[in-house]
Amino acid sequence: MLEEVSGARGTLALMEESGALLSGHFALSSGLHSDMYIQCALLLESPERAEVVGRNLAGLIESSLGKGVIECVANPALGGLIIGHEVARALGARCVFLERSDGAMTLRRGFHIKKREKVLVVEDVVTTGLSINEVIRATAEWGADLVGVGCVVNRSEGIDFGVPFAYLVKAAIRNYDPAGCPMCKAGIPLVKPGSRQPHKKDL
Repeated sequence: MLEEVSGARGTLALMEESGALLSGHFALSSGLHSDMYIQCALLLESPERAEVVGRNLAGLIESSLGKGVIECVANPALGGLIIGHEVARALGARCVFLERSDGAMTLRRGFHIKKREKVLVVEDVVTTGLSINEVIRATAEWGADLVGVGCVVNRSEGIDFGVPFAYLVKAAIRNYDPAGCPMCKAGIPLVKPGSRQPHKKDL
């Protein structure tokens, strides 16, 4: 079940319009399996939609933290790249992204975070919070002052980052450990989102 939070202003309609809601048997980046996947890349491939979604999320964040609080938006590549940039633009903040190097989330490409800089961490979809927590730890090493976390879709249950957590859509979608996954037992082919390339005849 998907539920749009107050202030999200048509996010679910944009997700449906873009084909971002997928049904099947999916391997999530967390290692869990699910019968539904939300492909935010399809939602955000349109610059116009991405701008609206980013503005919506920025509005929720400002309603919680106040205007002008956030100085930098940090996001994990690849999922947080587009939405993080759009949220930063709406907030008037700068934007950096972190990527994996030797298995750890790291600032590269000349990016930096100033000591005590007020940072918001943004992701597209949060399931276990693993990527978010990796970014939080990495920015803390730079001396950042974490003030909030935001995402488009929250698939987690009772997760607490220790700061205000804003999201546009709450997804009550069951995830399965591979050992007990009913789709695996039924022999339904497993798909890693992004691995299947569309055929031209499908377009």
